Amino acid sequence: MSQYKIAVVIGSLRKDSFNRKLALALAHLAPSDFTFEHLEIGDLPLYNQDDDGNQAPAVKRLKTEIAAAQGLLFVTPEYNRSVPGVLKNAIDHASRPYGQNAWGGKPAGVIGVSVGAIGTALAQQHLRNVLAYLDVPTLGQPEAFIQNKEGLFDDKGHVSDASKQFLQSWVDKYVAWVKTHN
Repeated sequence: MSQYKIAVVIGSLRKDSFNRKLALALAHLAPSDFTFEHLEIGDLPLYNQDDDGNQAPAVKRLKTEIAAAQGLLFVTPEYNRSVPGVLKNAIDHASRPYGQNAWGGKPAGVIGVSVGAIGTALAQQHLRNVLAYLDVPTLGQPEAFIQNKEGLFDDKGHVSDASKQFLQSWVDKYVAWVKTHN
């Protein structure tokens, strides 16, 4: 049996992030041959093309972790109708310098949770546009625009029974997507 290592990029740095909780809950729904490694993106300097020839140690670490993964999972909130700056900064760093895109060819899933009624629909669409340019095959269906409501997560951080079936279906499709592209 093959093992699949998934690099998880969470677009929120907040300690009690709903998206961090969602990422952990999704990992509980995945099969045992999948492991999830949360990548640190909060320590990256702001992207500056002048630094492409001498990338910071945190950038090199990020690119190495991405290279070691068989898949990507982006779990992001929506800030001002788009992706958070910290997430875009990480994407820019790992895609540069030109011709050294660490993201390319890695199968990805995009999901997120927000307090808003449409969840993270616009942030996910913006992220999908960026990932398409970076040659990241991204799971298209099912889409998951999750609104954080009371009871979404239980006291252990798992998703409630009301949401578990839908999220299990999403995870199953994501797992199949990753396996198809490896």
